[in-house]
Amino acid sequence: MKSPPVILVQLVHIQGPLKGEIQEFSDQVISIGRDPSGHVHFPKDLTIISRNHAEITREGNRFKLIDQSTNGTLVNGKRVKEAYLKDGDVLTFAEGGPKVSFLTKMMEGQPEIQSVSPPGMPPEIERVPQPQIQELRPASPPPKPPEMPSYERPHEAQAQPQPWGHEPEIPIQRVQAPLIIQYGPTLRSFKELPVSIGKNPGCDFVLDHTAILDRHAQIFFSQDQYWVQDLTGQKMLSINGQPVHLQAPLNPDDSLAFSPHQGPIFRFLGGGRLAEIEEPAAEQPVSPSHDKEEMPPRQEPTDKSFKGAKAMFKKFLRR
Repeated sequence: MKSPPVILVQLVHIQGPLKGEIQEFSDQVISIGRDPSGHVHFPKDLTIISRNHAEITREGNRFKLIDQSTNGTLVNGKRVKEAYLKDGDVLTFAEGGPKVSFLTKMMEGQPEIQSVSPPGMPPEIERVPQPQIQELRPASPPPKPPEMPSYERPHEAQAQPQPWGHEPEIPIQRVQAPLIIQYGPTLRSFKELPVSIGKNPGCDFVLDHTAILDRHAQIFFSQDQYWVQDLTGQKMLSINGQPVHLQAPLNPDDSLAFSPHQGPIFRFLGGGRLAEIEEPAAEQPVSPSHDKEEMPPRQEPTDKSFKGAKAMFKKFLRR
């Protein structure tokens, strides 16, 4: 006999002091505020948040947000006292306060989880049981002629060895696999890969950024893992600071940069989840031969392109 399904609530922090974290709960009531005993507790100096700011209660298979605060709670930009939530809703706690995306996932007979997603392969964000990864192949694939062993083909030229750091190209097929991309307040969910990313409106995920080309990259699934392919032909993508020559696998906690200078940066959270991150600016070293009085005081580097990108990220998050 199957145990009753457990519905996990996933809160993806997209703005505020907990930005980048994903919290999962299966409780009947989820409390939110500055109270340290709450499920989601914000720093005590964030005074725009009440101690008991809001709560999310489960009613059957539905979830209701109840505002209990002084400064209010917004759902998709609209202030509410009570509201039923659906997957993808953006909750803002007080005007200009922290933002989270609300998602749910049904688990069959799983134990309760109440923690930030651990490292490794976190669960996939879906409202249904975890899907099976299944390749979509033609109904009747054409037969392939039998290959002769290489030692029976003495007149053929030997294959050239791949340069160091270059992976052999992997054929891309359309498969059923989940992918969720969070960029600023935008949260998009896909159930089929590959997914193309770029500035062109014809891309599956449109990324409107000055450093992004019309067709910039695509995410696909092969060999039981997620991959990224650089479509720019200019080696603009990098993973953990290493350039992607053509294709590269994505592993949990990898940092995926779309441009070497000012493009958006994402963290691959595993389970088909990409979340935007904002890397801190590197401090400029001070030459020991200069006195402190000769160096003008400054808090941030003078890289205007980085400042422009940072301002653009903040503009997206304010929407």
